[in-house]
Amino acid sequence: MIGVFDSGVGGLSVFGEIIKLLPNESITYYADSANCPYGTKSKEEIILLCSDITHRLIEAGCTIITVACNTATSAAIAHLRSNFDLPFVGIEPAVKPAALKSRTGTVGVLATEGTLKSDSFNKTRELFAGNVRVISTVGAGLVELVERGETGTPAAEKLLRKYLEPMMSEGVDNLVLGCTHYPFLSDEIRKITGEAIQQINPAPAVAQQVQRLAERHGLLSSSDDKPEYQFISSDGTCVLARMAASIVGEKAKYTVRSLR
Repeated sequence: MIGVFDSGVGGLSVFGEIIKLLPNESITYYADSANCPYGTKSKEEIILLCSDITHRLIEAGCTIITVACNTATSAAIAHLRSNFDLPFVGIEPAVKPAALKSRTGTVGVLATEGTLKSDSFNKTRELFAGNVRVISTVGAGLVELVERGETGTPAAEKLLRKYLEPMMSEGVDNLVLGCTHYPFLSDEIRKITGEAIQQINPAPAVAQQVQRLAERHGLLSSSDDKPEYQFISSDGTCVLARMAASIVGEKAKYTVRSLR
């Protein structure tokens, strides 16, 4: 079984890409909505939360875990890899492809405070974005908006305009979605930017890495049975259940439960 976790529902953007590539694999998804957002928490807090979630996913039978959260990857994945004997796949802002694809020489990164302050993000920017100008913006309030199920609302458009219009005026042509919640705002972003800005979502690349690692370690299912998906929330399940249903549809059996 594959484990996937995030600070909330955002990691479902990664979950959706994984089931496209690995339609026969059962998956347990853990949304830590009770502690969302992670972006303003300390590294120590995030490590404790991620370690607890990892224990829960292992108890559920997971043999490979995807940290589908940029902030959690930055803060905790090194600790998880050192303390748990199973493969982990992380996610980080896709600065490299944004820089390579840029025509204007200016790219934008929309992410949480924790991600933009992390050593891993800054090292990635130095390694792969030395020839472009990077405009980094904290998307304060966007995670909470997605967690409340308020995508496609006037409030979402207003908040996104606050972050995107300054980038547009600076000539940004590629926008890195540096939080797994943000792909769920993709339509609103496109409404504001039109074709002027290309969105860079790392979720498909993460799913490919999950597939590679699972194959390498011999962890893929050999059964022809339909996969089963479990969705667990540390808080309420309303938004999680609605979003999970829209992604899974009739593809497999699934359950949604809350630990609250």
